[in-house]
Parts: sequence; structure tokens; C-alpha cells
Amino acid sequence: MGIKIVVCVKQVMDPETPASAFKVDSDTNKVIPAQGIPPVVNGFDENAVEAALRLKDSTEVDKITVISVGNNFVMDVMKKPLSMGADELILVQDESVSELDAFATATTLAKAIEKVGEYDLILCGRQASDWDQAHVPLGLAELLGLPSITLAQKVDVADGMISIQRSLTDGYEVVESQLPAVITVSNELGEPRYPNLRGIMQASRKTPTIWSAADLGLDAESLSPRLTLTELFIPVSDKRVEIIEGEDEADAGRKLALRLREEKLI
Repeated sequence: MGIKIVVCVKQVMDPETPASAFKVDSDTNKVIPAQGIPPVVNGFDENAVEAALRLKDSTEVDKITVISVGNNFVMDVMKKPLSMGADELILVQDESVSELDAFATATTLAKAIEKVGEYDLILCGRQASDWDQAHVPLGLAELLGLPSITLAQKVDVADGMISIQRSLTDGYEVVESQLPAVITVSNELGEPRYPNLRGIMQASRKTPTIWSAADLGLDAESLSPRLTLTELFIPVSDKRVEIIEGEDEADAGRKLALRLREEKLI
């Protein structure tokens, strides 16, 4: 029998959104969606989908299930993992799970994965591009009682074991674990494959499975935040640049030294 893989993904604001279009509602501490710029699947999560598909290309994989938690999903966006080659898409879609902190998100994903039932490997992106916290995968592993390995740049599975190349600043280390396990995938894995026309057509014919918080046995208390956001704002930069010019490089250097001395920096 082949292995069953679950990939956790998140719909996020496009990180390429121009700064001029990025706005925050200071009263509600929420980002105002930019008009005319659709959301995307978190880039690191696409790396996780690609890791699952590479295992499917080289290993016997029975099923790749993609799970996402949120509300107001854009279906063309969320079907991208299906068009890449994933087999099933499950959306936990509910107003009560639209603004969760990391712990509540991990709790919801854990309940959804338990409802899925059989799984051998859980893949997540190393972090989400909206908050950049990287808390959810580790919380998910803790809640499910599974080993976790982070920052995978290569993933291999054989004989009930998983081996990954874990990305380091000066290279990588090889880490192994028994299955099941939670693995976070980094962009060092390489570019995710681009959906081809056949994959897009197949994805268009697939209907995602929709679960509510109640379907997972979640109530308001279990989703209450552990983290309180007190203020969200766009940083204001007041940096100034002064160009020091001279007749030549030596003259410019002398004037720069004098200017730094005036500011008492040297």
C-alpha cells in the first residue's frame, strides 16, 4: 500500500501587493483587502504541495489531501493544488474560523486531520507570508503527538521512515524520523510545478469537501485566542539620505569624515 499525505495550505493576501495598496483598519486591527488584487495560496505551502507531488512521482502514494482553514475562499485560488496534481481538497469554511490565532488554527487543522482518518505524512509550508510566525505546524505536531522536522529542502520516504535534508544557513543536515510525522517545507525545495491544461480541467470538475467548525466538534471556547493583538499598523520610515560629493573620491571621503564628525558619529 502507498502512503497517504495531508498538505496544509492557507489563502493569503498576495505578498506582491504594492505598498500603496496595503491598508490597515486601526479600529479593528485588520488588514483591508486590496481592491482588484486577488489572494493567493501561501508560497511556502505551494512548496509543500510540490514536495508531496515529488513523492508521488517517485514513491507509491495513494492519496494527497489538501486542507485549508478560513472563510471567503476564492475557489479558483484554492483549487490550484488540485490543478497541480493533488487528489482532494477539504475546506474548513466557517465565519468562526476566519480570524484565528496560531493555536486555534492548529487546533482546527488537528481536528480536520483526525476526521480525515488515515494519514502517514503531514506537510506544511515553513511559515505563512501574512504573519510569518511559523507557529501552526509545530502546534499541529504537538496536538497530534507527532514528531516534527522543519525547513525541509528535500523529502524522501522509504520503509516507514522519512528522511529530509534540513536547510541550514551554511548547507543542510539529514534528519530521519518514523512515520507519521509533520514536516515543514522551505523554498529551498525549488519552484512548484506550474499547472498544465489537463490539471486545470481536472481540477475544475472536482468539488471541494466543505466542513464547518461544528462538523469538527469545535465551539467558541475551543477557538478562543491565546494571543491578543493589541495594535496593527504600517511602520513609518523617516530615514533621510544625504549625498556627499567632492571634486574626486579623496575629497568626497574627507567631506564625509567631516560630516560624520559634525554629527558626532566618529
